[in-house]
Amino acid sequence: MKVRSKEPYWLLKNGIINSYPSLRKNVTCDILIVGGGITGALAAYQLSRDGHKIVLIDKRDIGTGSSGATTSMIQYELDEPLHSLMEMIGKEAAIDIYRGAARAVGKLEEIISELPQDCGFTTKQSLHFASSDGDVAGLMKEFECQKMVGLAVKWLSKDQVFSQYGLNSEGGILTDTAASMDAYQMTHTLLQYSMNHFGIEVYDHTRLESVEYGKSKSFAVVDTTAMIECKTIIYTTGYETHEIIRSGIGRLISTYACVSEPMDDILPSLSQTVFWNTENPYFYFRTTMDNRILIGGEDENFKNPQRRDRLIEEKESDLVAKFQRQMPGTPFVADFSWAGTFGATKDSLPYIGEHPDFRNSYFMLGFGGNGITFSIMGMEILSDAVAGRPNKFLEHFRFKR
Repeated sequence: MKVRSKEPYWLLKNGIINSYPSLRKNVTCDILIVGGGITGALAAYQLSRDGHKIVLIDKRDIGTGSSGATTSMIQYELDEPLHSLMEMIGKEAAIDIYRGAARAVGKLEEIISELPQDCGFTTKQSLHFASSDGDVAGLMKEFECQKMVGLAVKWLSKDQVFSQYGLNSEGGILTDTAASMDAYQMTHTLLQYSMNHFGIEVYDHTRLESVEYGKSKSFAVVDTTAMIECKTIIYTTGYETHEIIRSGIGRLISTYACVSEPMDDILPSLSQTVFWNTENPYFYFRTTMDNRILIGGEDENFKNPQRRDRLIEEKESDLVAKFQRQMPGTPFVADFSWAGTFGATKDSLPYIGEHPDFRNSYFMLGFGGNGITFSIMGMEILSDAVAGRPNKFLEHFRFKR
């Protein structure tokens, strides 16, 4: 039996990019960010650019939580289709969110252009394809809805999809607004850039133990007994926020991914596109910068880490079989497989903003399959919130909605 590594491919590929100290002394700052993944790194980048003194802490090595496991398909399309999101939250709000998510993909490209490394970033097309005859009507409805609100979409027939990609499907929606990257590498690159240019302080292996929420200041104590005095706390703690807020923020999902061995020849059309289908949970795939194919899906409700990890090899077999059915002319030899956990909400939207139980604090929780896209939106939302400026997304993404 070949036992697959439980470590995500990105951690093995990149190794230790940067090391950070644990916090061993008392410090003061304007904003304490709790969570050192891609979401925390984006928040630190934006808020330090705004002129705030930032301290960021993480209880483990930087970037080794969900950001080390993400497959980093950057899209504006949400897990909840636009036409059904309109029915759930209203037409105007749903359109705001889809358009905002599309702008966020472009914003990511702007950020990358400032950084000293490209972090495996590349713009791509996105193909949302129908898995069965029964899914075509709903996907066509979504196509017409997105087209109606001005999103740049194109419908490809079953024959067009096969001739262009060698993909078995019943047709699909093609858009030019998508991207992929190495989120683990970008987390470190963003933090180093923000340290060098804006003076942020980063500490790992530093667990937040308690917080005294004051009227104008808060006092956070970490496991080394060091204290952080700050005006504002921002929690970018992802699915582990369930340990802080015990109810009302959705459910946990286990997800699985597998990456192939490097390939000599990959069709340009395949390497320039991210693919996802209409199954529930959906199956998806894309290429990496080093000529591998990454596939993912097989989501199920999270029970515990032990069960999640025991299923890695079984899920790998299922994912590879799906890929070979969809792409019969493209070989796939599995190289690395892993599992991750993420949060999902009833409307597929994030929680970004204040929570009534935490004074002088904000949360930036990019739950669902669009976590990075939501985090890019969130960095600007919280920039406005901290500065006291209005932002309509604070209402769209609020707690207790």
